[in-house]
Amino acid sequence: MELKEILTHVDHTLLKQESTWGQIKAICDDGIKFNTASVCIPPSYVKECAEYCGDKLKICTVIGFPNGYNTTACKVFETADAVKNGADEIDMVINIGWLKDKRYDDILNEIKEIKKACNGKLLKVIIETCLLTDEEKIKMCDLVTQAGADYIKTSTGFSTGGATFEDIKLFSENIGENVKMKAAGGIKSLDDAEKFLSLGAERLGTSRIVSIAKSEQGSGY
Repeated sequence: MELKEILTHVDHTLLKQESTWGQIKAICDDGIKFNTASVCIPPSYVKECAEYCGDKLKICTVIGFPNGYNTTACKVFETADAVKNGADEIDMVINIGWLKDKRYDDILNEIKEIKKACNGKLLKVIIETCLLTDEEKIKMCDLVTQAGADYIKTSTGFSTGGATFEDIKLFSENIGENVKMKAAGGIKSLDDAEKFLSLGAERLGTSRIVSIAKSEQGSGY
C-alpha cells in the first residue's frame, strides 16, 4: 500500500497536555499538506482549528479523555460544545469502571446520548483495550453496535498499552456491519499501519506516519 493511501486513513494526533496553539497549528498544516483523514486535537483548540482549516481538513476531538469516568451529562455537554465549535468527529472514552461492574445499560445509554449530541457528526468509542479482558472487549463490540456509534477505537494512548493486531482482529469478528474500527496508540511504522489496515481498520490514530512522510519527502514522496 502506498504511503499516500495510508495517510488518508490517519487521524493525525496531538493530545499532549502541554500542547500549544503553535504546535496544534503545525499539525493542522501537516494534515492539510499530507491529506490525512483528520487532525485529532484537544477540545480547547477545536474552534481555532475549525476557523484556521475551514473545509480543508476534518477536525476530530476527544470527550471524557483520557479516563472516561466523567458523568454522562458532562460528556454530553462536552460533545455538544465541541460540535458547536466546529468538530467534525468525536472520540469518546467509555466509563471503564461501569464495564467492569457490568453496568451495560448505563454504557449503552451514555453512548446513545453522546451520539445524539453529535448532531450527525461521526462518533468513535474508545474502549481502552489494554485494561479489558477479551470477554469485555466482545461485550463492547455489541454495545457500540447497539448504540449506533460509527467506530470502535482501541485506545487513548494514555494508559498501559495501545493498539494490537489481535484486538483489531477480535473487533472485526464481533462488531456489527455498520461499525468501523480505529486502531490508536503505539503505531510507529508503515508496516504496523499497513497491517492494521489489512486487518480491516479504517482509521489509525497516530502522529508517526506523517513524520515518516516528512522524512521521505526528499526521496520522492
